[in-house]
Amino acid sequence: MAPLAPVVRRRETTASRHPHWTRRLLQRRPAAIAALVLVVIGAAALAAPVISPYDPLLMHPPDRFSGPSSTYWLGTDESGRDLFTRILYATRVSVLVGLGAVLMSFAAGTPLGLLAGYRGGRTESLIMGAMDVLLAIPGLLLALTLVATLGPSTVNATIAIGVMGVPTVARLTRAVVLVERGRDYVMAGRAIGATGVRIAVLAILPNCLPPLIVQGSLTTASAILIEAALSYLGLGVQPPWSSLGSQLYTAYGYIYQSDWYVVFPGLTIFLIVWSLNLLGDGLRDVLDPRLRGI
Repeated sequence: MAPLAPVVRRRETTASRHPHWTRRLLQRRPAAIAALVLVVIGAAALAAPVISPYDPLLMHPPDRFSGPSSTYWLGTDESGRDLFTRILYATRVSVLVGLGAVLMSFAAGTPLGLLAGYRGGRTESLIMGAMDVLLAIPGLLLALTLVATLGPSTVNATIAIGVMGVPTVARLTRAVVLVERGRDYVMAGRAIGATGVRIAVLAILPNCLPPLIVQGSLTTASAILIEAALSYLGLGVQPPWSSLGSQLYTAYGYIYQSDWYVVFPGLTIFLIVWSLNLLGDGLRDVLDPRLRGI
C-alpha cells in the first residue's frame, strides 16, 4: 500500500494545479464581474412579471416624461409608462431574440462546418463556397433584406440574425475539425472500424466545443446589437411591445423632452454587450491551453 501514497499525492497536486475551467473563469475578476452582471440582468428580465411595479402597457398621461423618482424609478416615457418596467420586458425580448438567433446559427453552422472539415473534397468546396457567398454580403444588409422580404416581426428578425451568423460558425467549426481530424485518436477510431459519423460526432465534435463556446458568447453580443439596430429601424419587435432597440428609436424623437428616456435603454444594451465580450475573453483565456501556459 505504501507505494500508492506518492501516486495519490501526485494526482491531488495535479488536480489542484489545474482546477475546473469554471473555477478558473471565476478567478478572473473581469470575467467574474461580467458573469455577475449577466446573471443579475437575466434574472431581472425573467422575473419581470414579479418585480416590475407596473404593467408595461399601463399609461399615466399626467406623469409623461417624469424623471427618476421613488414612484417611477427610471422615469416615464411619452405616454407616462414606467421606464423601469418597460426596460425589464424589453430586455427579455432582446435577450430572447439574441439567444434564439445564436441557437439557429449554431444549429445550422456547426453540422455544416463539421461535414466540410471531415469530408473535405467537393463537399467542402460546395459548403464553404456557399458560406463565402453569404459572407460577401454585408451582415446588416443581409438582415435588412431578409426582414423586408419576410415582414417585420420578432420571429423574422430572429431568423434573419440567425442566418447572418451561420457562415462564421461554419468556418470556425471547419477550421477546428481540420486540425482535429489528423490526431491519433481519429486514426485509432478508423483502425478499429468506427464509422465516419461516429468519429465526427462522438470524437471530433466534443473537441470543437471550447472555441465554439467562446464564439457563442461573442455571437450573442453581436446578435443583440443587430436586433437593436433592426428594431431601431422599425423592422424588429412591433408595438405595443418593444425591445431595447425600438425603445431607443422612440426615445430619440423625445431627446429634448427627457434625457433619461434615451440613457437607460442604451445603458442596458451597453452593459449586456460589454459583459458578454468580457465573458468571451475570459472563456477564451481559460479554455485555450496555450493561453493558460499549459
